[in-house]
Amino acid sequence: MARDFTQKDIDIFNKLAPELQGNINSPQGHQYLFLLRPVSHRLARSEEDFKERLLRLTDDELEYLVDLALKAQEDIRGLDDDMYAFFEVIDERVPHRLPALKDFLGIMG
Repeated sequence: MARDFTQKDIDIFNKLAPELQGNINSPQGHQYLFLLRPVSHRLARSEEDFKERLLRLTDDELEYLVDLALKAQEDIRGLDDDMYAFFEVIDERVPHRLPALKDFLGIMG
């Protein structure tokens, strides 16, 4: 079941995926479950493209995504290789949040 996106979620999604013009529904007609996974799996052409999309966000928005991940409301492991791009952006912009995120995900180092 999809969580209800807040206006903040929608604003972030629109920054990450402006080509969707505010559409938060999958091609099958269901609201996306997460913010990052559809961008990673459906829209970003590469890990670098995914990272560039993340860099559009403010530090507060990045921290918000980390908070969602720590509440299991954002699927970071499901990003596959783009997970490392997410870690890089977090490390660059809000590095104090990366240890808690990695600890939550059970990732060493």
